[in-house]
Amino acid sequence: MRLGVLDVGSNTIHLLVVDARPGSHPDPVRSHKNELRLAELIGPDGTLGEHGRDLLIKAVGDAAEAAREERCDDLVAFATSAVREAADGAEAIEAVRAATGVDLDVLSGEDEAALTFLAVRRWFGWSSGRLLCLDIGGGSLEIACGRDELPDLAISVPLGAGRLTRERLPGDPPSRRDVLALREHVWQVLADVVPEVHAQGPPDRVVATSKTFRSLARLDGAAPYALGPRVPRAVSRRGLEAIVERVMAMHLAERALLPGVSESRAPQLLAGAIVAVEALTAFGVERADICPWAMREGVVLRRLDWLEQT
Repeated sequence: MRLGVLDVGSNTIHLLVVDARPGSHPDPVRSHKNELRLAELIGPDGTLGEHGRDLLIKAVGDAAEAAREERCDDLVAFATSAVREAADGAEAIEAVRAATGVDLDVLSGEDEAALTFLAVRRWFGWSSGRLLCLDIGGGSLEIACGRDELPDLAISVPLGAGRLTRERLPGDPPSRRDVLALREHVWQVLADVVPEVHAQGPPDRVVATSKTFRSLARLDGAAPYALGPRVPRAVSRRGLEAIVERVMAMHLAERALLPGVSESRAPQLLAGAIVAVEALTAFGVERADICPWAMREGVVLRRLDWLEQT
């Protein structure tokens, strides 16, 4: 079957089209992206408002049309932190449904963490033992750990790279004072969840996913993604510290020229690096393997599992 997965995230409206069947490896066919930056459309009153809803409707409508053009048999659509936190998120979802026919399922942060964990487990397999998974998104950081396909612990904290950039890193480049203050903030937030994670026992493998971690791994010397998803890649705590020091002095235009960093993601690079290095430090980790699969692939796998059972 051909399955479309529509991810309405804080930064991007992303349609992933895959050919898949239960028990098989999902084969990507097309990726359709719209850099809507939905979180930035939320006003001071906490709402998307009419303008934000209209842009969301247009983006989802375009993605739904792309899914039809690709002859998808099924479309699974979901929204994450931006819609989840918007005061008028429910109204926006209803407006999207009325205008496009697409039902957006709003995932909790814990759902995001669990779906990502499922994808990581399937990618690395049972031989990886107990996993600790980290996923930096635009609005939140997801943390999950466990030995099975469902995590024993799934946590979401408001440490997304986009959120922290908007709220805590003004200036181009930001001041060292703001950078140090952000590092302290991230450390304090993580300090609240570290005991829960440590209580699960030491991980056999630490894994990082998401575009942010892939970009950071590239800057830490990992192979270009053009060489394919199966090339082993990792990111180190020492490398992340060096990236923070390097990037914090750069203007935005300079960051966008770095290898593996897109122009649209360049503004969030520093905040993402800070979250990454503080997370590895907080959990006592020296390196993390990069997984090319993340939440969208987890949605595909869960859907295939459901189809196999029906």
